[in-house]
Amino acid sequence: MLHAQAAVMYEDEVRKVQEVADQLAQDSRSRAILVVDKNGQLIAAAGAASELDTTSLSSLVAGNVAATGGIATLIEEEEVTGQFHEGKGISIHLTLVARRIILVVLFDKNTTHGLVRLRVKKATEALEVIFEEMSKKTQPQSNVFAEITDADIDNLFND
Repeated sequence: MLHAQAAVMYEDEVRKVQEVADQLAQDSRSRAILVVDKNGQLIAAAGAASELDTTSLSSLVAGNVAATGGIATLIEEEEVTGQFHEGKGISIHLTLVARRIILVVLFDKNTTHGLVRLRVKKATEALEVIFEEMSKKTQPQSNVFAEITDADIDNLFND
């Protein structure tokens, strides 16, 4: 079980997220895919992610997204949902999904940013469905104790 931004992810959701990450790695011809929560916790990884320090990378990506959120506030933008960083050998495409998850795509010259963006759009839609279903599952149920008064509790122990 994984706690993601006040929501709980069970094995089924983590498996579905992993499937999306695996499919995105294949479809986009990217080097690595990371799915990270906004707190910097890695949820899923695909491709050559095992060759990376995913713990540090996840934390730095979350910090980057938080900093960009601060910039968005300063320029009176609600949020920035996508970022692109071009490197000499590796480029990074970041997408904020469902306001709580960061989809990280690391890619090189074996693909194009256009293909990555196209495939990320499809993966984002799939992830949004997963997180929407998850949030419906974790909505608070009616509190059966709300109707119990202090007098009721006293009566239980005074018999």
